[in-house]
Amino acid sequence: MANSSSGMAVHDDCKLKFLELKAKRSYRFIVFKIEEKIQQVTVEKLGEPNESYEDFTASLPADECRYAVYDFDFTTDENCQKSKIFFVAWSPDTSRIRSKMLYASSKDRFRRELDGVQVELQATDPSEMSLDIVKSRAL
Repeated sequence: MANSSSGMAVHDDCKLKFLELKAKRSYRFIVFKIEEKIQQVTVEKLGEPNESYEDFTASLPADECRYAVYDFDFTTDENCQKSKIFFVAWSPDTSRIRSKMLYASSKDRFRRELDGVQVELQATDPSEMSLDIVKSRAL
């Protein structure tokens, strides 16, 4: 279960909740946290389907790294309703260097566990994941 390069395990709940977001649209977003003491990625917060993008960004701590997925609904130029699942690697400049390194070294493996992510964003401050950027990456 653990990866030799980062030694990070992924709790089964992470994959189960992601599948519920993807297949049943049970959640708008999921915030994941690395529990350093047990070297495992766990679910920190589940966003209800009616929560907004602002609710999602407010769920990310200002000075700690996190992974997150967001189910983004949008309308294309042809007026078609679509959605895309975004993976966000949140690594604020103010977070600890050790934490940034841990999240960076574990990101690719964790991201591979979430089959169905369509767009990946890396952000070090809120402006790098503004709603306008998300919209432009979705289209």
